Amino acid sequence: MKRKSILSAALGSAVLAMSLPTASAAEEITVAYFLEWPMPFQYAKAKGLYEEEMGVDINWVSFDTGTAMSAAMASGDVQIAVSQGVPPFVVATSAGQDLQIVDVAVSYSDNDNCVVAEKLEIDKDSAGELEGKKVGVPIGTAAHYGFLSQMAHFNVDISTMEIVDMAPAEGAAAFAQGSLDMVCGWGGALRRMKEHGNVLLTGDEKEELGILVFDVTSAPADFVAKDGEMLSKFLKVTADMNAMWNSGDNNDEMLPVIAKDAGMDLEATKATISTFKFPSVDEQLSQKWLGGGAQEFMKGVASVFKEAGSIEEVRDSYAGAVNTGPLEAAQSM
Repeated sequence: MKRKSILSAALGSAVLAMSLPTASAAEEITVAYFLEWPMPFQYAKAKGLYEEEMGVDINWVSFDTGTAMSAAMASGDVQIAVSQGVPPFVVATSAGQDLQIVDVAVSYSDNDNCVVAEKLEIDKDSAGELEGKKVGVPIGTAAHYGFLSQMAHFNVDISTMEIVDMAPAEGAAAFAQGSLDMVCGWGGALRRMKEHGNVLLTGDEKEELGILVFDVTSAPADFVAKDGEMLSKFLKVTADMNAMWNSGDNNDEMLPVIAKDAGMDLEATKATISTFKFPSVDEQLSQKWLGGGAQEFMKGVASVFKEAGSIEEVRDSYAGAVNTGPLEAAQSM
């Protein structure tokens, strides 16, 4: 793989603000999210509950990758990104972009993976045969990190591979046509990939190796500083939707709404969301997640990416890239 930085800094560094203002400056914001990625927040999105709670107009824009979300936040086009993968967040912040994690959106070890073409008949016992093969990977994403970690585990020399940067939907299409030997992605694209191949490791097997897969809600530090109260209200609605879903009492009502908003049929939505875990606010603020675990994990992700030549620098600490202030405020609302 060519050694180069994937994402250069698009913003100057801003002062990290940990306090919340008492009033909002914005009248309209843009929020990024993924299609074919069903989550409880989409029930509130479809019902207009965010606008009702926050008192602003929201422009919801779908993206293909977390790296594209970073670029949109860098340009000022997006104020909040929902379910951005940790690896693209790490790539951006390692390059100097001043973003902050404000909550843990979802954990999904079984819904982000790499698939090997069935014609190759390669499994975890013969993974060494992947050397020299062509792979479609969305560079700088959680799938990219998982790919690098799995190849390192199997001692596969990625310098022998032809690695093509492809969004999951594009990779799934190319894989179906037989143009790729291996492909990596998530969500609906991953389901389509599995129709033509097999995974090397299950979600549980990846977690045993320390390959965690989770997404966050992120925002530019200057937006957190200026509009922290508004952000807290956003996180409050999200937390309420997660609690509604996790209770199990409202799933029949929520699922069709979520499916429609995600651009999926009901069965596909049910199959996908069943592999997701949505931590409570208390869990998110615990040591496992935003209390320290996420920061340590990001340092590990950055180290893997630097070794692979995907980023140039690893921050001394990623503690400043996490701001629990808005979530703590949401908890008391």
